[in-house]
Amino acid sequence: MSIAWEQFTPYTAIVGGLLIGFASVLLFAGIGRIAGVTGILAGAFNGLFQTKKYDSWWRLVFLLGMLISPLLYSVFAPLPEINIQADWPALLVAGLIVGFGTRLGSGCTSGHGVCGISRLSPRSIIATLAFMGAGFLTTYLIRHVI
Repeated sequence: MSIAWEQFTPYTAIVGGLLIGFASVLLFAGIGRIAGVTGILAGAFNGLFQTKKYDSWWRLVFLLGMLISPLLYSVFAPLPEINIQADWPALLVAGLIVGFGTRLGSGCTSGHGVCGISRLSPRSIIATLAFMGAGFLTTYLIRHVI
């Protein structure tokens, strides 16, 4: 994947961060739920196979919003070009590793990194340090050692 740094502006990053924070606060203040995307997705799939009524409506609306947001963005500005330089098997393996890691760590970057740290959760702070450190180390090893 390559990033067109000449097109980067801090304004889009700031606005995006503010929108993620606002959505997290809105979800927590509105229905008392944490905006951990992995947990929301897992709960939506688990709920599809249950016979009893459960609270899946908000999960489906949240996920639908994530799918629609690029379309809304494209109304105001062109979407950035995506250039992934990996084949499908590598992407599938990477996705499975990330999924395993989020289950092992009881959450993902949004749940721990955005919502957990803002609540000063020690578990989330440690989890965020662990997955950020693992990401830094993996990137260094792949780009500079291997």
